[in-house]
Amino acid sequence: MKNNIRKIVISAMLLALGIVLPLFTAQLKEIGDTLLPMHIPVMLCGLICGWKYGFLVGVMIPFLRSVLFGMPPIYPNAVWMALEMGTYGLVIGILYNKDIVKGKIKIYVSLISAMLAGRIVWGIAKLILLGAKGLGFTFTAFIAGGFVDALPGIILQLVLIPAIILIIEKFKIESKE
Repeated sequence: MKNNIRKIVISAMLLALGIVLPLFTAQLKEIGDTLLPMHIPVMLCGLICGWKYGFLVGVMIPFLRSVLFGMPPIYPNAVWMALEMGTYGLVIGILYNKDIVKGKIKIYVSLISAMLAGRIVWGIAKLILLGAKGLGFTFTAFIAGGFVDALPGIILQLVLIPAIILIIEKFKIESKE
């Protein structure tokens, strides 16, 4: 029971962070699209609280931001973002809590796998949702939007998320001693 309450509180804090972080890049949409500020709290939630919480936080952030701030537009943007970010929280939470890989590389395997899975879901969702509107989404646009334009955010995630998790794990170990 105590552990579930802890996970709910941490998830709520990361949900709030996911709603607030994009406000720092709101002046220039391109910076937000490049640094991916909503992704970090979702991935941290999946790592710290598990896949269920990571998935829910990932799905909720785009819709809450849409309702509170009008960005992203609910359809189609918040829909494909919710699917993408829910996938991040789900995949990273499942892989990190399984003993598939041991040691410090575990965080990178989980993180990179989640990043790839989320981008694939984003691409498929965007293809379907834009197709329903009579618009196209090419493979070139997928690569550009999912990887090339997002490269600074990907690098930021690969540096920041493992560092945060390693610090958290260090404090967990020290507090048990």
